[in-house]
Amino acid sequence: MILYFSGCGNSRYVAEELARLLDTKLFPILAPPLQDDGTLPLAEGETLGIVCPIYAWDVPRLVRDAVQRLHFAVKPAYCFLACTCGDTAGAVDKHFAKLLQTKGLHLDSVFSFVMPETYVNLPGFNLDSPESERRKIAVVRERLPEVARRIASREQVVDMKAGAMPALKSGLVNNMFYSMLITDKKFHVDDNCISCGKCAEVCQLHNIVMHDGRPHWQRHCTNCMACYHYCPKNAIHFGKATRGKGQYYFGHKDSQS
Repeated sequence: MILYFSGCGNSRYVAEELARLLDTKLFPILAPPLQDDGTLPLAEGETLGIVCPIYAWDVPRLVRDAVQRLHFAVKPAYCFLACTCGDTAGAVDKHFAKLLQTKGLHLDSVFSFVMPETYVNLPGFNLDSPESERRKIAVVRERLPEVARRIASREQVVDMKAGAMPALKSGLVNNMFYSMLITDKKFHVDDNCISCGKCAEVCQLHNIVMHDGRPHWQRHCTNCMACYHYCPKNAIHFGKATRGKGQYYFGHKDSQS
């Protein structure tokens, strides 16, 4: 079984491909299948995979919270984490291993996949060029069958690029990122908004409601940026930081040409 979270589609693509290659079931981690007793329906000897993006060199806190809510009548025989990121993954392997230990589980393997950028909420944070998007996706597409083979063989491996100062980035910097930058107070729409409701539709946290034809954010945002990137009129902005930076979500026409 694979549980996944994805805002703009990068992690969803990896999760779907791994589920297909491994011939296993796939579910959103925010809506996992639960048995009547509240436990995850795993069979004896089954593998459990978590697929999600990296936010500030760690898994998103909503993913950590979702894992902490899981209960197991049958524990998985093998656990893996597959992350998508713009560059490096920090100390996510060590942090996630400690999280699983609190559930009595062992993290057996970690894989990271460099995918097109989606976070544009700060000066200097920009999208990849269309050529860079296609190149990154092509590398991941070619690598996925080998990763699936290693998972199927239940290899014990950490196949990711931690980058410089991983402990600092996944610790102090991550904490600062969440305390100072994860907010929806800066989201607003301009006059190009056509009141289509796409932003509310794609929000995984149901954090957007439409009032008088305009989106209103409800203060429990994870800054996945799906609302911004999927807006058909590019009418959503995060303060002034996103002005003129364009949009990206996995499968949009420019990445497929």
